[in-house]
Amino acid sequence: MPSMNKLKATMTPKDPIIPIGKSPRRRKSSRFHIDVQPYQELEKYPHFNEVPISQRQELFIRKLAQCTVLFDFGDVDSNLKGKEIKRQALQEILEYVATNRGVITESIYPKVIRLFAVNLFRTIPPPLNPTVAEGYEEDEDEPVFESAWPHLQLVYEFFLRFVESPDFNVSIAKNYIDERFVLQLLELFDSEDPRERDFLKTTLHRIYGKFLGLRAFIRKSINNIFYQFIYETEQFNGVAELLEILGSIINGFALPLKQEHITFLFKVLIPLHKPSSLGSYYPQLVYCVVQFLEKDGSYTKDVILQLLKYWPKVNSAKEVMFLNEVEEIVDLTDSHTFGEFVDPLFRRLAFCVGSSHFQVAERTLLFWNNEYFLTLMNEHIDIILPIMYPVLYENSKSHWNRTIHGLIYNALKLYMEMNYDLFGKCADKYNEDRRL
Repeated sequence: MPSMNKLKATMTPKDPIIPIGKSPRRRKSSRFHIDVQPYQELEKYPHFNEVPISQRQELFIRKLAQCTVLFDFGDVDSNLKGKEIKRQALQEILEYVATNRGVITESIYPKVIRLFAVNLFRTIPPPLNPTVAEGYEEDEDEPVFESAWPHLQLVYEFFLRFVESPDFNVSIAKNYIDERFVLQLLELFDSEDPRERDFLKTTLHRIYGKFLGLRAFIRKSINNIFYQFIYETEQFNGVAELLEILGSIINGFALPLKQEHITFLFKVLIPLHKPSSLGSYYPQLVYCVVQFLEKDGSYTKDVILQLLKYWPKVNSAKEVMFLNEVEEIVDLTDSHTFGEFVDPLFRRLAFCVGSSHFQVAERTLLFWNNEYFLTLMNEHIDIILPIMYPVLYENSKSHWNRTIHGLIYNALKLYMEMNYDLFGKCADKYNEDRRL
């Protein structure tokens, strides 16, 4: 059995530290700082079931310290033995916390937080190509995976087991998991590795659920990230994951909504429709907006008007996204509220029907397949039909796509069935205007 002597490798060298360089073509999502010493030796400690119960807690502490040693994962051939010893140690402490009670004592908290911070908190470098082109689709680029992930994943899993343990004591942990810890955690959401962002999402959500005193600070800090993303950089990898967290938080908002939450809706969620990278976080954004309106439908009119204000001018893919969102919102809207924005909405829909882009025109005309939408239109036909008739009739003759012709004929037929007399008046007025 190996001895339990002091580790030969330490995590806090006094020598200067240097960053790992990146490839000119592909980069890792982090630059780990490592000890400049050419070699770090780790001693393999016994497994927990190989030592008496009385010695396991001491072994646990030693393994925690062992797991704070960092390695250069940019060099796949360096220090293979040490990397494997650390990986096994991480796996063992993960299982130890998950399968044993009473092992999370007060003295353990600073050691666990240190392990988490040393391994994960680091500077996320800017992307190689910071300019996002109009119409950019996230799927066009292969994601960048973190080379150190075999260790990072185990660190995240261990920390989650630690926080979720029945023995976890928030009163003790709040001395270490504080506002500074949260800010460092939020910075990691800019990681390019989607696997890391997914773990971060779960980790932050657990912290939000357990640390009541940090909730307002977490919301404010996320807002600040969004403000910078919207109004300055339009560059941040973790927007979708942060919105996913906020989607579940919105579900817990009490009525009446606080001014803080209303400000978040109109100063953050709605302006998030503007960046060209909308497609990378669109489903999560729409979910948040819909959750707000399900909570309080009195803001529906203002949300629709703001969406019309931010409506994309030259990006057809974004137009289709906006149309999808509008239909989701309309499905939540009663007839009275619908009447408050029916005129500007249908002036926009008329413009979209006349779009030369097939997908925009088609997506707009698919509204007429929505039974609830037809019901609302029927109740406000006096306003809608005079707006829609000219564009529908003209495009039934002139649009280049035959599928669009069929959808337009369907819309005209439905309008004729809703109000035959008004339909005739609109046709007469259209013909009269053409003669003038």
